[in-house]
Amino acid sequence: MVSIAVYVEDDADYFRLVKEAFAERAPDIDVVDWAAALRAPDRIDYALVWIPPIGDLARLSALRAVFSLSAGVDHIVARDPDWPAHLPLIRMAGEETGRLMADYLLWACISVIRGARGWALQQNERVWKRTVVTRSTSDCVVGIMGLGQLGRYAAGHLSRCGFVVQGWSRSPKVIEGVRTFDGAAGLEPFLAGTDILICLLPNTPETRNIINARVLRALRPGGAFINVGRGEHVVESDLLSALDDGVLSAAVLDVFQHEPLPVTSPLWVHPSVIVTPHIASQASVCARVDYLIGCIRRLQRGERPEQVFDISRGY
Repeated sequence: MVSIAVYVEDDADYFRLVKEAFAERAPDIDVVDWAAALRAPDRIDYALVWIPPIGDLARLSALRAVFSLSAGVDHIVARDPDWPAHLPLIRMAGEETGRLMADYLLWACISVIRGARGWALQQNERVWKRTVVTRSTSDCVVGIMGLGQLGRYAAGHLSRCGFVVQGWSRSPKVIEGVRTFDGAAGLEPFLAGTDILICLLPNTPETRNIINARVLRALRPGGAFINVGRGEHVVESDLLSALDDGVLSAAVLDVFQHEPLPVTSPLWVHPSVIVTPHIASQASVCARVDYLIGCIRRLQRGERPEQVFDISRGY
């Protein structure tokens, strides 16, 4: 029997939910709690983790692959110097993850163009003020930085919903209905034509602090910013200055350098900012388990899953 060990920091119930979902869908895969796995490290084939204890993955001597509970892998590679880098490290993905991210971004973009943050403030103050907004999706160019699986899915979804969509990535990409830019030479023209900038980049040394004053000022006048990438992408002081100075009209932020976002952060109360608690694409347990089962079946056949972390590229 194939076995998978599960560790999710600060969520004891998650193991039970994962075990139940595997039992229903793939009873031939044994789901093992972390303590039991460490007692029998030579019997564990796979590991599903979120912020695993440093050094634990290296103790599982029979591992064939490691699965990240999220699309990001920083909680493994940036924290644990002993993680088994010779093994496939597979990012969480799947159809539901893509749909949820695309829906979140559609909501965020429409919230920006209709001024939803202002309505919320008026509601809090019980103020009835009818501010007419005539801007629509077809008047707005959305620029997506990062055209991996989630970025491509979101680009298609936003385009079908009426937005003009363009994208930027490190290497050339071709997406139907989406104008694409790439590399350092493509960044400036990409930004110059963007009304709403979406960050969906991986977290690498090259992308950290990429959202800075220069980038924000390069957007169209009154631009907006949506971050569903990583908090490390943003120079927060530059973002706040751009909002205060009117360079940006709005921001929707789902990820932050420090999570949970400290109660002292000015982002909580900024009149032009919507804060969400890192929930843009949190797929259901069942959807995640379906994805894991598919990956495990491919690995068992000697095939390589799609979402394997490339250590040379950093994502």
